[in-house]
Amino acid sequence: MTGKSFWQSGHRPTLFAAFLYFDLAFMVWVILGPLAPIISDELGLSAAQKGLMVAVPTLAGAILRLVNGLLVDRIGPKMTGAIGQVIVMAGLLTAWWFGVNSFEAALALGVVLGFAGASFAVALPLASRWYPPEHQGKAMGIAGMGNSGTVLAALFAPLLAKIFGWNEVLGLAVIPLALVFIFYILAAKDSPDQPAPKSITAYAQILKDQDAWWFMLFYGVTFGGFVGLSASLSIWFTDQFQLTPVTAGYCTAACVFAGSLVRPFGGALADRIGGIKTLTFVYLLAAITLAAISTGPATLPVALALFLMVMATLGAGNGAVFQLVPQRFRNEIGVMTGLVGFGGGVGGFYLASSLGFAKELTGSSSSGFLIFAGLALVALVGLTSVKKRWRTTWGAAIQGVRI
Repeated sequence: MTGKSFWQSGHRPTLFAAFLYFDLAFMVWVILGPLAPIISDELGLSAAQKGLMVAVPTLAGAILRLVNGLLVDRIGPKMTGAIGQVIVMAGLLTAWWFGVNSFEAALALGVVLGFAGASFAVALPLASRWYPPEHQGKAMGIAGMGNSGTVLAALFAPLLAKIFGWNEVLGLAVIPLALVFIFYILAAKDSPDQPAPKSITAYAQILKDQDAWWFMLFYGVTFGGFVGLSASLSIWFTDQFQLTPVTAGYCTAACVFAGSLVRPFGGALADRIGGIKTLTFVYLLAAITLAAISTGPATLPVALALFLMVMATLGAGNGAVFQLVPQRFRNEIGVMTGLVGFGGGVGGFYLASSLGFAKELTGSSSSGFLIFAGLALVALVGLTSVKKRWRTTWGAAIQGVRI
C-alpha cells in the first residue's frame, strides 16, 4: 500500500480524459439503439433485423477490443485511443454525408461504431496504470463510468432526430466527439509504469490461464447485460407500451443512468468488502430481477422499476469485476482489458440479438430475458467454484487488498 489517498495518487487529468473519451465513445457506440424505432419504421425492418442492427456494434466492439488490447501494450493507450477516435469521427461523417438508406448500410455503420465500443480496452488501462492496487476499484470505476454516455444517446438522439431527422444526428454527434478528442490529446498521458511490449504469441499464453476465461464469463454477464439492455430498451418500451421514440428514450436513459452511476460505487464496495462477495450479490439479484422481467410487467411503472434495479445491479457488477482484474493480471492489464471486454461485448451482442429473435419467433421477448437470468446463475456457480482458490493463492499475496 502507498498510504496516499485516492486523490493524492495517480494522475487526475488522465483519469478525467479517460472518462470523457469513454463517455462520448459509448454515446455513439449505442446510438443506433435509441434511433432504432425511427430507423426501423423508415427502412421497414423486422423485429429480428432491429435486434441485429443494434447488436452488431456490440459484436464489432467486442472483436476490436482484442485488437486494442494488443495495441495498448505495444504503442500505449493514449495513441491507441487517438487512432480509434479519428476512425469513429470519419465513419460518422461519411454516414452523415452519404446517408444510411438500407439495412445493409445500417449494419456497415454498426461495424464502424464498434471502434467506439473498443474504447473500453483503452480508457481503463489508461487510467488503471496510474493507480496503486488499493485504489484500483475506484480508478477503474470512475473511468468505467463512461458507460453513462449511453444516457446521452438515449436522451438526445431521439429528440434531435425528431427535429432534424435521424441521419443528421450522425453528423451532429461528431461535434462533441471532436471537442473531447482535443482535450484527450492535451490532457491524457501514458503512465511511466508501462509493461514491456510482448510478442503476440505471449498474449495467447494468457488464454491458457483459466482465470482469464472466468473473468470473460463474469463480465459477459454484467457488462453484457448492461450494454445489451442499453441497446434494446428503446425498442422494448416502444413495442411493449407503444411509447413514442422520445419517451422511450427517456425511460431508457433513466435505466442506463442508474447502471452508470452505480459502477464506481460497485468498484468502491469491492475495494471495501471484496470483489467476490460483491459479485455474489450481483449475480443473485440480477437473476431474480431478469426472471421477474421475463413474466412481462403489466404496467410501465413496474417495468421501469425492474429495469432500474437490474441495470443498477449490473453496473455495480461491472465495477466489481474490474476491481479484481488488475489485481490478478496487473502486468497484462492491456490485453486482459481487451479479452474481458470481448467477453462483455459478446454477452451484449447475444442479449440484444436474442431479444429481437425471440420477439419475431414467439411474439414476446420473455425467453430472451429468462435465458440471460440463467446465465447469471451460471456465473454465480462459477464464482462460487473459484473463490476459495483465488483467496488462498494470488489474492493472499496482495497485502491490504480485499479479494
